[in-house]
Amino acid sequence: MSDVTRILSQIESGDPSAAEQLLPLVYEELRKLAAAKLAQEKPGQTPHATVLVHDAYLRLVDVEKAQHWNSRGHFFGAAAEAMRRILVENARRKGRVRHGHEQQRIELPDVPSSSGPSPETVLAVDEAVTRLGEDDPSAADIVKLHFFAGFTLDETAEALGISRATVYRQWSYARAVLRIALDGDSP
Repeated sequence: MSDVTRILSQIESGDPSAAEQLLPLVYEELRKLAAAKLAQEKPGQTPHATVLVHDAYLRLVDVEKAQHWNSRGHFFGAAAEAMRRILVENARRKGRVRHGHEQQRIELPDVPSSSGPSPETVLAVDEAVTRLGEDDPSAADIVKLHFFAGFTLDETAEALGISRATVYRQWSYARAVLRIALDGDSP
């Protein structure tokens, strides 16, 4: 049993000191995932990777709620879900008039702009993933890990404990379903 799995078991059994032991073991990996995901975002649109990791971690090890982690992959899957929810909440907040919804950003001429997804795209993908999850939860999990948490498809396969071929096949399927949902075409 790896150290992460052992500590997750201790957290599940209610050991309050176990959460403190977990963060140093998973922090760098969570930080890399968050940084990779946020590198695709427009500047100023989302929290920094450190903030995203800390917010996700706080949601994961909330001592008020009993958490049940089956494995390291299960924990990182939950981390991807927490990051997805944080990004979606942030996109919704940015979309409100009070937070500058319709205002135009003026770019400085010498500063290249990023081609990351807009808050509207994040919300549309989240809605499409929710609908996909009703029909095919495993395909939705792959999208959450790959799109929202920034996992590569190989890392997604490892985190979910399924073969690379299965992940690539389900990713192709999920991408087609999401494209139809986002373009508004009928299935």
